[in-house]
Amino acid sequence: MDSFYINGGNKLFGELEIGTSKNAVLPILAGCILCDKKVILHKFPKYQDTLNMLKILQSIGASCELIDDVAIIDCQSINKCRIETELASKLRSSIFTLGAMLSRFKKAQIAYPGGCAIGARPIDLHIKGLQGLGVKIVDKHGFLYCDGSNMKSGVINLDFPSVGATENLIMTSVFLKGKTKIINCAREPEIVDLVNFLNCLGAKISGAGTSVIEIDGVKNLNGGEYTPISDRIIAGTYIIATCMCGGKITLKNVCVDNISSLLSKLKNNCCKMSIKGAKISLSVDRLPKAISKIETQVFPGFPTDLQPQIVSMLSVARGTSVVVENLFESRFKYVSELKKLGADIIVNGNTAVIKGIPNLYGAQVQSFDLRGGAAMVLAGIVAKGYTIVRDVNHIDRGYFCIEDDLKKLGVDIERIKEV
Repeated sequence: MDSFYINGGNKLFGELEIGTSKNAVLPILAGCILCDKKVILHKFPKYQDTLNMLKILQSIGASCELIDDVAIIDCQSINKCRIETELASKLRSSIFTLGAMLSRFKKAQIAYPGGCAIGARPIDLHIKGLQGLGVKIVDKHGFLYCDGSNMKSGVINLDFPSVGATENLIMTSVFLKGKTKIINCAREPEIVDLVNFLNCLGAKISGAGTSVIEIDGVKNLNGGEYTPISDRIIAGTYIIATCMCGGKITLKNVCVDNISSLLSKLKNNCCKMSIKGAKISLSVDRLPKAISKIETQVFPGFPTDLQPQIVSMLSVARGTSVVVENLFESRFKYVSELKKLGADIIVNGNTAVIKGIPNLYGAQVQSFDLRGGAAMVLAGIVAKGYTIVRDVNHIDRGYFCIEDDLKKLGVDIERIKEV
């Protein structure tokens, strides 16, 4: 179990290139199951979650090779369609393999997925959608046993625009004869990236980025090469960190349109921004101001995955802010740790009221989940004195060596391996 030791108070200066999106790569890796030829993914991010997904592919017989930042995936040798509990419990995105295995092999068995403890996150939308395409599903002994021998194309109307369910249903439908339509689907950039990847290999999918996606079935997918999009949450995290600490940074390889909801909240707040193509420069010379209200929403609304980080920023802002979490009922779990640093936050149900204070002060805190852990790091780098963030392995699931990036910006941070 690793910890971060942070000596806070430094302003941030420097330049970083934003790496590839974890949430884009995970469904793309599952999509490789649909191909019986090699797929080459460039700028492959070595987050703990993406490495676990490679292990899942290997467990069912795929060949996975990493050469520097290039992943070579060959799913021709897949010889089983069962994901065991030990692997599925480490990664919620293991559920994406369900649709891909059903599409190619007409059967699948998968243990219930794991992931961060930020709420129930039920998979009922996945199950209901698959059943709408003719999949027979039996739930017993902690496994989903799926028979897709009688699958057929159709129209699926999602009760909620779930990202995971949308991605799963897309992959399930790639080889179905005729046209499948998904209504009220999610519009996240990672879905657009998955569709671009599949179309690059020969799929016929249209409407990604809108609320209706149509899939015209094809007989097979070819191999190919692809470079997934950059990570909007990592970019947002470093932008928020700079607003908290002050300084001047430049981020390269940023999909600016994908973080517009964050940038609109920060505009005319505490920073000067310059955007040129995929590069954003940020200059901050004063404390952030409170934001009257932020509500997390599905894309293009404010992302729930930036909610803990923005609350961390608002804890040192001038004035009182309100943040409403509409997606995950346990997302505010980290607040108890933020209070140990002196933050003045009251949580009532899905609403947090944050009264900004001039300074946070170093303390020992715990990382309970990926994004809450990132919020602890941000609080630690602005706090006076030393902060210890424990159990940072959660953070490794979605940030590759976050301490190295922060060091490049001037943060005094060290990773300590605890025995």
